[in-house]
Amino acid sequence: MVLGSDLRRGNARRGRGPGVAGRATALAAAALLLLAACSDDEGGGSESPPPTPSVEQPTSAPATAPADAAAAEREIRQNWQKFFDPKTSMEDKRAVLENGEQMAPVLQAFSGDERGGQVQAKVTKVEFTSTTEATVTYTLTLEGATALPDASGKSVEQEGTWKVSVTTLCALVQLSGNASPLPGC
Repeated sequence: MVLGSDLRRGNARRGRGPGVAGRATALAAAALLLLAACSDDEGGGSESPPPTPSVEQPTSAPATAPADAAAAEREIRQNWQKFFDPKTSMEDKRAVLENGEQMAPVLQAFSGDERGGQVQAKVTKVEFTSTTEATVTYTLTLEGATALPDASGKSVEQEGTWKVSVTTLCALVQLSGNASPLPGC
């Protein structure tokens, strides 16, 4: 007799339908297959343990800094100093500004302002948020006097160069009181 065959003849016990008996039959068959697969010819245990399944774990956490973080930080500090130096040419400032060519009108407005030509920045802290972005803490000075201590900005790696972000420049333009909308901000 086959397990569960009584059900087909209407001999099932009261309160249990064919669905329950069908699941029981399937579980019993699975258990028999498992026992047959795990036993060896001699009926004893095997010498080596069965292989354990492995789940691939990531080898490392997602990168939150560039491969050479020290070199990237040095470049960020240098480029911020260059960008905020009144003696730096507009061309050199565009080279260290994210999307510098497209942001030329905003950069011109910032640098053309009398105060913009007197502003300098000193980076005090760099924290990488990814391999291509960093939060920069800096102090902005106006004619040598601290105008904006512990300001927060962004630096982005673009085309192999760490640059002052557009969002940082736009925020500074807004702080300057320039109410006219500038393309790019």
